[in-house]
Amino acid sequence: MGGEYIQMTDGSGLFARWRLYWNVADVGSQARRYFVMNAFDGALTMLGVVIGAYLSGITDPQFIIAAGVAGALAMGISGVSGAYMAETAERKKRLKELERAMLKPMRDTIQEDSQDFASAVVAIVDGVSPALAAICVISPFFLMHWGIVSALVAFYASIVITLAVLVGLGMYLAKISDESVARYGVRMLLVGLVTAGLCVAISLAFEA
Repeated sequence: MGGEYIQMTDGSGLFARWRLYWNVADVGSQARRYFVMNAFDGALTMLGVVIGAYLSGITDPQFIIAAGVAGALAMGISGVSGAYMAETAERKKRLKELERAMLKPMRDTIQEDSQDFASAVVAIVDGVSPALAAICVISPFFLMHWGIVSALVAFYASIVITLAVLVGLGMYLAKISDESVARYGVRMLLVGLVTAGLCVAISLAFEA
């Protein structure tokens, strides 16, 4: 196995090696799941922050931007570190099971390297996807801060962007599963609308 590993990767370049690891560890399917789940969480979490802040009378864009960026950073760091530790533990367990089945060590083999690569990629996706979604949701408040749009426009634009992100994720899932794009898009849209409605209701209840 070691000889095969050297023959397959020597002189082929870094990206060729990564492509090989990607295929061996089947990174694609898991990375897709983490991307959709965490982008979904990031968008809805930040939607709650925006609605709660705005309906509580907080219209200073600096406050919403600071809260949003801090939340995005926290989700990113939590996602990367948590996913990396969890994935590393799970993949080491699988590698040890493979060693017992093969009756040979897997150190310095393509299997070990591909599992390490998979853990790193999945962790990055897990952390970056919710952070990016969150920043997209609060992006209208950057425009408000620069005096381009009003508070009301920024508020509704954030809701529209959140719903657009959710519909996009639904369409992406539909493409992966070869299912109805409209059905998946509408489902995600309904989730977003229900979430927005609950956030509004809770904010108004606390204010009352």
